[in-house]
Amino acid sequence: MSNAPQEMYEPYGTTYEPYEPYEQAAYGPEPWLPRPTPTADPLPAPAAPTAPAAPAAPGSGRAAARRAARRKKTTQRPESLRRLLPQALVVAFLAGGTSAFVADDKAVHLSVDGKERTLHTFADDVTELLADEGVDVGEHDVVAPGEEAGLASGDEVAVRYGRPVRLTLDGQRRELWTTAQTVHGALKQLGVRAEGAYVSASRSKRIARHGLALDVRTERSVTIMADGNRRTIRTNAATVREAVEDAGVTLRGQDTTSAPQHSFPRDGQVITVMRVTGTKEVREEPIPYATERTRDDSLFQGTEVVTRAGEPGMKRVTYSVRTVNGVKMKPRRVRQEVVREPRTQVVKVGTKQLPTSVAGADSLNWSGLAACESGGRPEATDATGTYGGLYQFDTHTWQSLGGSGRPQDAPAEEQTFRAKKLYVSRGASPWPHCGARLGG
Repeated sequence: MSNAPQEMYEPYGTTYEPYEPYEQAAYGPEPWLPRPTPTADPLPAPAAPTAPAAPAAPGSGRAAARRAARRKKTTQRPESLRRLLPQALVVAFLAGGTSAFVADDKAVHLSVDGKERTLHTFADDVTELLADEGVDVGEHDVVAPGEEAGLASGDEVAVRYGRPVRLTLDGQRRELWTTAQTVHGALKQLGVRAEGAYVSASRSKRIARHGLALDVRTERSVTIMADGNRRTIRTNAATVREAVEDAGVTLRGQDTTSAPQHSFPRDGQVITVMRVTGTKEVREEPIPYATERTRDDSLFQGTEVVTRAGEPGMKRVTYSVRTVNGVKMKPRRVRQEVVREPRTQVVKVGTKQLPTSVAGADSLNWSGLAACESGGRPEATDATGTYGGLYQFDTHTWQSLGGSGRPQDAPAEEQTFRAKKLYVSRGASPWPHCGARLGG
């Protein structure tokens, strides 16, 4: 055993002060406030004089040291919490933002006019996605799903551009829009019956964004009647003439059809072929002359005298005479030429007042004489053409009495007046057979 002197320990509880519990209420959590801007520490105040320390009791020095250590630790704990709290908030914010960032990112499959790709986007709906990707859509374009549809990861979005098609279908022209990329797809989308149809472009041809012009003639049933035979065919011909040829019928010479040969054959149409043979005939036909009338005050009213006789002209007319399916048709004039121009007839028309009477002749029976000579007809002419009128004047005698032209062309009143003048000068002798009717 060591002979060193042993230190004697004081019994616990006799020397040390009893344990004092931690007063948490005095150091409660402080509110979150901005930290004050540090300022220069003020100069320390001069220390107040202290009284001399009293002599420590035995064993009291160690207990006091432990109590001071506890107070220092308790004082430093709120300061440590105050420093750690902002750092913890920053870490929590960054962790939450990263989670939201990852949650908003979506993997979407986008197809634009057949060009497909998968991309990541933060867009909330289809409209925002297309705007972010620079995809412009118009009123004729198709977007599936709709532009207002929301987006989720794994969604598929398809954009099909519209293309104008200037379609001539069975002769009817119109402009339509299609989202198909080939002629075949466009015909199917537009509901055009393409089986057996004529299509002006290859059905596999791709349609550009600016579109194309397309001529389509569907297959139709057409009946051809020719040479006593009837034949019904299926054809996509563009004209009636082509349909007739498809039926194996040949048009020759002047042959024609019941429908215009350049017209479009309709479904169910019946077309008759007309075999035509024709000749030409040339005929000479008269051209009527015109009549020119002039007033003449030397002639009694009602008297017309032809001073220049009219003469008809002559024209040569060419006619087409056709026979259709053995039936002769009405001739059709195709050409004419004037051989001789007509000559105008000139007529003088009397305007002079007729005298009312002739002295010594008014009381005679002139109607009886006229009835005997001409049957009472002012225009009567004898068989030889020498005598004419009511009283059968010859032209020489008539004109010697002041008459013009022929007596039968003068009015009845003038003829009676000239007959009275003749009676005054020669009596009843000019009418040897009927003069006795005058009763004079």
